[in-house]
Amino acid sequence: MDYDFFFRKQLDGLRREGNYRVFADLQRRAGSFPHATHVRERGRAEVTVWCSNDYLGMGQNPTVLAAMHEALDSCGAGAGGTRNIAGTNHYHVLLEEELADLHRTEAALLFNSGYMSNWAALSTLAGRLPGCVVLSDESNHASMIEGIRHSRAEKIVFTHNDPTDLDRKLSRLPADVPKLVAFESVYSMNGDIAPIAEICDVAERHGAMTYLDEVHAVGLYGPRGGGVAEQEGLTHRLTVMEGTLAKGFGVVGGYIAASATLCDFIRSFASGFIFTTALPPAIAAGALASIRHLKTSRSERVAQQDRVVQLRAALDRAGVPHYRNDSHIVPVMVGNAKLCKQVTDRLMDQFGVYVQPINYPTVPRGTERLRITPSPFHSDADIAHLVAALSTIWSELSLQRAA
Repeated sequence: MDYDFFFRKQLDGLRREGNYRVFADLQRRAGSFPHATHVRERGRAEVTVWCSNDYLGMGQNPTVLAAMHEALDSCGAGAGGTRNIAGTNHYHVLLEEELADLHRTEAALLFNSGYMSNWAALSTLAGRLPGCVVLSDESNHASMIEGIRHSRAEKIVFTHNDPTDLDRKLSRLPADVPKLVAFESVYSMNGDIAPIAEICDVAERHGAMTYLDEVHAVGLYGPRGGGVAEQEGLTHRLTVMEGTLAKGFGVVGGYIAASATLCDFIRSFASGFIFTTALPPAIAAGALASIRHLKTSRSERVAQQDRVVQLRAALDRAGVPHYRNDSHIVPVMVGNAKLCKQVTDRLMDQFGVYVQPINYPTVPRGTERLRITPSPFHSDADIAHLVAALSTIWSELSLQRAA
């Protein structure tokens, strides 16, 4: 078999569809977020980043950077091993304690990424509970889907954010069967928010555990940044809360927060935890500083929410269509993969605005979009420039405007 020919053919197919992904070579500049340098063959250009998951700019917060420098100087670069073999640094212990406090749980467990925490926790829970059935929201993230698939447990998909459909499907299962309901609080592509209380009502009625992914909510919602569950006073009703350190908290890593017994169970049986070198101490120290800061500081959340409101109002005035939701994520709908790429190329090349096109398989075909994420540091001028650029491109490409 000509392996390279096969690979090229598959890649050519992505290019024809407009779904081939091109990385933007960006150089972030500490203290200048959301502005960065775009490195390209014909030279460097200054751009404004409008699609970062560093939602609050905590990746360049001076307190976070100082904590990382201190840990790097005192502990060195790497952790030195897995958590079980020489790799547990005191910063890991402190960070897990801080995360447990954030979510008002008995314990927390660190992973190297949010993807890994979902994959390892769900595959272990569902795979080791005898006869477990997983009820999974149809819009769940790929990491959750992969974790459930790897568990080899029976999976039943329920209609997105629909407690009635969940109730109907749980009702068909025997009462004594272990059940796990897996869903997210803020869905990353549409920005819609789950009816957490109603889902908990249904799960409790059927004796099911609940697993809530708060990846796009921690740091951003709740009085201390504990996510939508904290904001709605529902933390105590959830079996497992999963989050990331790479978005609202601005560093990298993932975690679960739950009872001490459940966290110990995952720690003891999850291969994705057992056989992975631990996060570097400096990373853990930075995340620890970020969480502590956002527990007491509301200014970042308030400023971000203001920027979201201002951007949406400006898009409305310009007639640029965007998906309505109650979160900080602003999807600007295009609906065609090739056009979506044209829009983002024009934004970058002509206007110095970086937004990554979101195409299949991240979103269904025909729902291609720009996923815009305003931060506390986007200025009024940044918003005006973005909307003027979008309005110009919308007119020139004859894209449909909002009514």
